[in-house]
Order: sequence, then C-alpha cells, then structure tokens
Amino acid sequence: MIENYWQLQDAKNKFSNLVETAQQKGPQIVTKHGKEAVVILSIKEYKRLTKPKINLVQFFKNSPLAEEMIEFSRNKDIPRDVDL
Repeated sequence: MIENYWQLQDAKNKFSNLVETAQQKGPQIVTKHGKEAVVILSIKEYKRLTKPKINLVQFFKNSPLAEEMIEFSRNKDIPRDVDL
C-alpha cells in the first residue's frame, strides 16, 4: 500500500485505522479495482475546503448591484377573492 492509498478491502478491514490516519496525516485515497474511488478526510479538512471564501454580507457588498437603487415596496392592494 502506498502511504495514503488503501485498497477497498483493506479500507473495510481497517476502517478505524483509516479514519485515524486521515485525521493525523491528511486525506486518504481508497481504490476500487485499482482505480481511485473516494477520498477519506477529517471533518476539519472537509470544513476548511467547503467554507465559503467570504461571508454573505460581504458577498452582497461586492455585488455589481450593490450601488443600484432597488425599491423593495410591497403592493398594498386587497388580495383577490378565492373560492374554496
């Protein structure tokens, strides 16, 4: 087994070891029929990879529409009658 590569059968048999190795040494690759199939990584690494680069407020501030004067008024007409 290459340092961070696991055959599927070995990964199943040594799953606890696989998880521990992913937490301590980084992402671990599991192969199926000799081809890369999945990557096991720690939750810390997963959150780092999936965290947005900027927060929602900053996203809207950077929007090309940030300087536009958009009116957000509500229609105050009486709603239509609905037969139930």
